[in-house]
Amino acid sequence: MSDRIGRIFTGDELTSDTEVTAQVCIVGSGAGGAVLANELCARGLDVVLLEEGGYYTRRDFNMDEAWAYPHLYQEVANRATDDLAIRILQGRAVGGTTTVNWTTCFRTPPRITRIWRERFGLQALTDEALRPHFEALEKRLHIHEWPLEQVNGNNRVLWDGCGKLGYERQLLRRNVHRCANLGYCGLGCPVDSKQSMLVTLVPDAVEKGLRLYANASARRLELNGNRVTAVHAEVRDPATDKPKGVKLVVRAKVTAVCGGAINSPALLLRSGLDQGGKVGRRTFLHPTVASVGLFDREIAPYSGAPQSVSSHQFIDRGPGKVGWFLEVSPVHPVLAAVSFTSFGERHRALVHQLPHVNAVIAPQSDGLLPSEVGATVKLRGGSDARLSITYDLRPEHFEAARAAQAEMAKIQFAAGAKQVITLHEDPVVMDSEQDLGKLDQAPWERVRLKLFSAHQMGGCPMGADPAASVVTPELRFRDVDNLFVVDGSVLPTSLGVNPQQTIFALSRWGSQFVAAAV
Repeated sequence: MSDRIGRIFTGDELTSDTEVTAQVCIVGSGAGGAVLANELCARGLDVVLLEEGGYYTRRDFNMDEAWAYPHLYQEVANRATDDLAIRILQGRAVGGTTTVNWTTCFRTPPRITRIWRERFGLQALTDEALRPHFEALEKRLHIHEWPLEQVNGNNRVLWDGCGKLGYERQLLRRNVHRCANLGYCGLGCPVDSKQSMLVTLVPDAVEKGLRLYANASARRLELNGNRVTAVHAEVRDPATDKPKGVKLVVRAKVTAVCGGAINSPALLLRSGLDQGGKVGRRTFLHPTVASVGLFDREIAPYSGAPQSVSSHQFIDRGPGKVGWFLEVSPVHPVLAAVSFTSFGERHRALVHQLPHVNAVIAPQSDGLLPSEVGATVKLRGGSDARLSITYDLRPEHFEAARAAQAEMAKIQFAAGAKQVITLHEDPVVMDSEQDLGKLDQAPWERVRLKLFSAHQMGGCPMGADPAASVVTPELRFRDVDNLFVVDGSVLPTSLGVNPQQTIFALSRWGSQFVAAAV
């Protein structure tokens, strides 16, 4: 163990411009950055980690949406594509999205790693090579299958409905320890049961000497030739989240960008690193459509483990079609109020029935079409700090949304729903399976159907072909000798599963290459 003294600094402690040195500077403390920091610190390296969000603990997590969204999410949980067609939920705090996600853990599907090897030349990424990294992290993060007897009413709808229809179903694995089954994972765990980076690998790394600066927003990378010489960050006031006018500069031998599939491309673009337009392209969001079911019995979708059941019955629908998988979403009052698409008295009545609501969701596996559709992350005006996120929604996506909406309704009716409602601008209301034909008359087009994303991938894809990838198979940013990208942005396709465990394992696997560059 290093004899260096680790510490977490917050923005209120930095009152004047500060410059620090380290062997490695990591930007971002989520699933990629925290794992990488812990592995490098375990090797005895001197590591500084920058996190633009705040440092909060269980004492701050009050299970109040009005507090959580402004403090723990990007853009107050209002991040979205430019046309507002897809709302993007992404964490912004020490621990990144792992602090606010719903704890679902999947190893990378073998069919995906096979595609990576065959299409992107990532020969080293075999299931055997990743297995020890999955196993080590599963042990440390207490990843295990959630027992059926503890599945809440919301997830039970998906379990029972799939069972009655003969669809594939499975219990999910969650990174929790002594879980109190409260149901507020998305607002920060108030009892430290969720084994997020905030309570596991960040403190592990601090014990090994990590210096973490919270409220430090990395704005640009300083380059000299083909090397990064410094990371320039602005310090933000923890109370207001506004810049204090104080600068933090980190000079390190090696820099690793770990800000996620949207913020990592943004930092690189602000630094003039666009690789001929490749940076920020081929970003995947798992565009998600939701189906609201109303039941006579109490569902209490805000209580109990948020996600514990899934189905991959429709993940592979054949050539040219977009597949999807099925999970449920917790439904808390504010989330419900801004997601339901009805108005006036109808909206009030629907929110009033919240205890009897179920929400099934269908995230689309959007990165496997031959045409490589996806999102693009840019900067407005080329240099402005504001992000521009566009998404190429095509007829294939809406065909999948229409088909998924029908299947979700079937599942909900099979589980006893008395009514199923879509999230169209003018909701489709179905009272039985015989009403599924109403879906044919609905507008399957952007904005008129609400879509969501809680999974962001790609934007700096890894690969063997320089013309089609931003980072090498060893996660080094092309043309810059001491710069690495280690997060979900390096995924060359979407996954068709929740991405956090893949990012954990890739970061642990990739730490060897970062360490070797020091």
